[in-house]
Amino acid sequence: MSAVQDGWKAAARLHQALFTGLLLRVLLEKGEAAGAAFLFETFKAQHDEKFLAALPALGLGGKPDAVACAQFFYLANKVGGVNVECIVESDRKAWIRYPPPRWAYMDAAICAVPDSVTVGMMRGFHARCGESLGNPRLGFVCTGTTTNGEPGLEGYFVEGVRSLGADEKLRFARDERGPSFDPDAAPAIAWDEARLAKAERNYALNYIRQMLPALRRVAGNEDGSAIADQAARLVGMQLYGETARLVGGVEAGAAGFAQYLQAMLAACGDTAAITQSGKTIAVEQQGWRMMNGAAGASAADFQAWAALWRGACTVHDPALTLSLEPGPVLSEPVSDITCRWVLASSH
Repeated sequence: MSAVQDGWKAAARLHQALFTGLLLRVLLEKGEAAGAAFLFETFKAQHDEKFLAALPALGLGGKPDAVACAQFFYLANKVGGVNVECIVESDRKAWIRYPPPRWAYMDAAICAVPDSVTVGMMRGFHARCGESLGNPRLGFVCTGTTTNGEPGLEGYFVEGVRSLGADEKLRFARDERGPSFDPDAAPAIAWDEARLAKAERNYALNYIRQMLPALRRVAGNEDGSAIADQAARLVGMQLYGETARLVGGVEAGAAGFAQYLQAMLAACGDTAAITQSGKTIAVEQQGWRMMNGAAGASAADFQAWAALWRGACTVHDPALTLSLEPGPVLSEPVSDITCRWVLASSH
């Protein structure tokens, strides 16, 4: 794997952890109902931005609606590095299954995620597919959830003979179990290693693109920003060592952290350059690719995301501080942000 691909892997790993961290922090600070609402808002936004646009891109245009939906979930998640299965039973019924380990609820973190959060996610995305396709007869039947102790999130898209009511677009049949998965019958993904590595990076970043504005909608601007800052700082601390190794290791001191930050920003798709004036070392960032065109994005989201790098910096060298210029108020739109990360040492 090339150095560029290693960087993409580091960016993917960091933002996957941030997905989990944001959710856990919302559950801790605001409770179960807020956690379910948070994932509903996140996946609703993801659905609105990605679902219909992705169908032709994934070669699913013209397929029966139930099949297109199941294969969309299979392909879109498979290229993101998610453990996922798809079984087409007929033109009107097709299964999707996510066996553990679950990408969204990393490692033992799944123990802290109530089942209502998984339901919120399905209400935001799966239950809205029929409406988006203009097919009122299409719904999703969930037959199991990992967060309820069952061996994976599983269910099927099914097209009936009548229009579904609002409460029928997501239904539950936990006594059913789907057929076995045959990988040879699943849609093929003929991408090379580099394209898959970049797709995994994009997959993780796209969730954070939706989560930061969704958190402010659910918790309010002030509380939402504070929760995001807390989660991002902790995740930056926890993942610093792993991501630093992935980008090839870094030197000690301010110069070393500048190397790390430049590498990670570049891995996220942003332009970053190290500058030095006297003893002052800085990293200049142009743009914020992750938020290009994101609905509802704010400079407050950039400030929360910046806590990733502040958390990482404290682990790299507790004597270092990382400050952001021009300061707390940054330009809008956020995709046009130009800023300067300045490193200073107390030694």
